[in-house]
Amino acid sequence: MLEVLEILEHTIIDSVKLIPFLFLTYLLMEYIEHKTKEKTKETIKKSGKFGPFIGALLGIVPQCGFSVSATNLYAARVITLGTLIAVYLSTSDEMLPIFLSEGVAIDVIIKILAIKLGIGMLAGFLIDFVLRMKNKGRQDTEKIIDLCEKEHCHCEHGIFKSALKHTVNIFLFIFIITLVINIAIHIIGEESIANFMLDRPILGPIVSGLIGLIPNCAASVIITQMYLENIISVGTMIAGLLVGAGVGLAVLFRTNKGVKENIKITVLLYAIGVISGIILEFIGVNIR
Repeated sequence: MLEVLEILEHTIIDSVKLIPFLFLTYLLMEYIEHKTKEKTKETIKKSGKFGPFIGALLGIVPQCGFSVSATNLYAARVITLGTLIAVYLSTSDEMLPIFLSEGVAIDVIIKILAIKLGIGMLAGFLIDFVLRMKNKGRQDTEKIIDLCEKEHCHCEHGIFKSALKHTVNIFLFIFIITLVINIAIHIIGEESIANFMLDRPILGPIVSGLIGLIPNCAASVIITQMYLENIISVGTMIAGLLVGAGVGLAVLFRTNKGVKENIKITVLLYAIGVISGIILEFIGVNIR
């Protein structure tokens, strides 16, 4: 019974700390939808060509909330796919706080963050470039999606009430997903996961990437701790942390229309993370 209460406590803490990010994001989206003119909307959308740079920088901030914010903005087509992927790849979640609490050397932390940042920016710009070339010559008819129209929530009574309603809906969804994942991790055991990845240079990044797909900040905790305990290499750690987007992926499937598109985004994220990790393994990158 005590273990169940601990899991529930951790789930509540993990979910509640996302509320400010959720609310501010929806407040921004409601403002864009209801208070700006079409010309302003188009300006915001077109400015997305610089999004991967800004997104990757903001992504390294140690919290799960920004990946959720970026996901909601992408679902409303305020930011580009390249920007979303850049945020997902650079997001550090719990890695940085753990490194600092464990007294990891600053130069080591900077190198690891620089690798994630560089991969995030490069992948983001490349994705947006490919999509622009693919859509070159086509008439761009896509508009920023009206969230209220999409979810039929009848939000005519002010942006604050509307943003609060969206926040509550997504918070409940995140809470349920996080609770299920925390229970699963408790049953399987972090030690069992670590033993499966021990001294496996090729399989390591593949498995680490799968762990990173867990839509929960706990994934980055597991991967970071295994690295600090010398169970996995830096390449394997980077693979998992690149794929790990916190609860961003879970929210993606909740808010973004098109299951096939969401699956493609997930596969793309996983492929970039794993391939990057394997490359780091082959070139012998070792940061300690």
